[in-house]
Amino acid sequence: MEETHSAYDPQATAHALAEVASAVVRAMTDRRGMSFTAASTLARLEREGPARLTALAAAEGVTQPSMTQLVQRLERQGLVARVDDPEDGRVTLVAVTDAGRDVLAERRQARDARLAQLLAGLPEEQQQALGTTVRTTLPLVRRMFEDDVQPRPPAEQHSTGCT
Repeated sequence: MEETHSAYDPQATAHALAEVASAVVRAMTDRRGMSFTAASTLARLEREGPARLTALAAAEGVTQPSMTQLVQRLERQGLVARVDDPEDGRVTLVAVTDAGRDVLAERRQARDARLAQLLAGLPEEQQQALGTTVRTTLPLVRRMFEDDVQPRPPAEQHSTGCT
C-alpha cells in the first residue's frame, strides 16, 4: 500500500481498506483444516440462524450442488444438522451444532492469538494508531454486512481478491 500526504481520496482509502481486509483474510485462513467457504457458512449459520440450502448457496456465492456437498461434509463432521422448518414442515433447514460453534470459537481464538502476536512486534505508537483506526473502521465494516441486500458494484470494477 502506498502512503500519500495529498488530499483525502475516498476511492483510494476504500481500495486500501479492501486490500488490507483481503490480505488479512488470506493470511489468517487455515488452509489445512477448513475451507474459507465452509468456515463462512458455519459463521453465517451461527450469526443468522438455520437457513435453507438454496439461501446458503446464494449467500455464499456458490452453486446449490456445491453447497449440498459442503453441507453433507459438515454434517458428517457433526458441525451442522438438518432441522425441520417450524413454519413449514415440508422444508428442511441447515443449522450449526454445538460442535460447529466450538470449532468456530477455536478458529477465532487461534486467529486472534496470531494477530496479537504480530501486533506485539509493532512499536507502541503504531499499535495505538492501528487500534484507533480499527475502532473507527469497525462500524463501517459492520454496516457493510447490514447493507448486504443492496446491489453489488459491477464486476469490471477493481478486484480486491476477496471472495
